[in-house]
Amino acid sequence: MMKRIGAVGAIVALALTLSACLLTPGRFVSALDLRKDGQFTFTYKGEISMFGLAQLAAMDKRNSEFKESPCYDYESPAPAKSKKKGAEEEDDTFAEPKERPCTAEELAEQKLDWEEARKESAAREKKDLEEMKAALGGLDPTDPKSIEEFAGRLRRQAGWKAVTYKGDGLFDVDYAIAGKVDHDFIFPIIEKFPTTNTFVQVLRRNDGTVRIDAPGFNPGSTTNPMAQAMGMGALSTLSKSEKMPKGPEMEGTFTLTTNGQILANNTDEGAKPGTTGQMLEWKVNVRTTATPTALVKLAN
Repeated sequence: MMKRIGAVGAIVALALTLSACLLTPGRFVSALDLRKDGQFTFTYKGEISMFGLAQLAAMDKRNSEFKESPCYDYESPAPAKSKKKGAEEEDDTFAEPKERPCTAEELAEQKLDWEEARKESAAREKKDLEEMKAALGGLDPTDPKSIEEFAGRLRRQAGWKAVTYKGDGLFDVDYAIAGKVDHDFIFPIIEKFPTTNTFVQVLRRNDGTVRIDAPGFNPGSTTNPMAQAMGMGALSTLSKSEKMPKGPEMEGTFTLTTNGQILANNTDEGAKPGTTGQMLEWKVNVRTTATPTALVKLAN
């Protein structure tokens, strides 16, 4: 029973920690076109998931119901005797605990303990969940109206051409924006939402080079919410009692085209000629182990 209560606490702790790094790609196609004069166009079309929120809420609801724990008999078998140099010695082997139906008294005690523990934790859990909503700019992941308001917030922002909620924390989006790299650019940026995890970063340096990193397109990156969740202490408790909520399977491509000078990159095949300059392409999936990275020299 206490394991179930611990799982509920772990769910809340996990959700609170994820409030700083909630978004993860699903299936997508993304591209960055960077001109040597600093002009750029960035696009992302596909899925974005609020990692695990809907599943976490459902798990918390399941754990709010009492479930019977098994009862066991612990019986020791009659000691076996073995002869050793004429002397008799007892074998210390014990039988494995034998599961049996619980008595009415045992079930009543289990339920009483569970109710007392739930009552003690209810106020704390309510406070933690309210803090999670506050960290999400008021978003309630269990309320469809709240999620639709979040989608509407995205549609009001420049670049978000289409946002459709598909359920279970999964959005289908079409994003495109153009500008000049006279300052840094990151994606995604969402009004009233934490920005500690990013899919793509375009960073301008003083020497006229631009560094492109896509940590969100690497499932193993320490800045990716999937990877961070796997390292949390709360998850170790959760994994003992509940299955880890699964996010969407990450799969897609990220393409960089530029007429600037490519100084470095970590693609498998290197730069290829394109109609508007050199082209780099990264295929992204669950087996990806390196963050897509490139360094481009712009015109002086």
